[in-house]
Amino acid sequence: MRRQQNRDAVIDALIDLFHDGVYAPGSALIAERAGLSPRSLFRYFDDIDDLTHAAIDRLMAEARPLVDLGIGDGAPLHLRIERLVDSRIRLYEAIGPGARAARISAHRNEVLAKQIHDARRYLREQIGQLFAPESPDVGAIDALCSFESYELLRAQQSKQKVRTTLIDALTALT
Repeated sequence: MRRQQNRDAVIDALIDLFHDGVYAPGSALIAERAGLSPRSLFRYFDDIDDLTHAAIDRLMAEARPLVDLGIGDGAPLHLRIERLVDSRIRLYEAIGPGARAARISAHRNEVLAKQIHDARRYLREQIGQLFAPESPDVGAIDALCSFESYELLRAQQSKQKVRTTLIDALTALT
């Protein structure tokens, strides 16, 4: 039980660092934040990439319920657009720190790269199912609703302004 508590403390520490804007911390900083020695960190994880994977797995599990739109593809178009935008904003606000960290580490970690690829594919398929009758250009909708686009928009605008921008753009596309 103590082993699991220490393992969880290390994951918590890394997630806290992500929230502080530290996306690729060293083992000493993670161990300090967890209240452990740097050496003991590797009793619980093979390496930093293994720890990063575990932290992102936890964040993804917590974020899964945010992807559910709570409507079907037969709902009125304006409602589908609003629900998609609101869902993506909630999702991206929740996963932002972990998503940034995953993208920084993906080039050296095949598991993270695959997680990002699979998540993008799932979200793209959700768009395809939601808007296929109205719009053959799922790619443009997917690009507008991507994490990367959200990050660009959010860097310059409030969440409400981003919401309005995305709803207007999606309405024009569909």
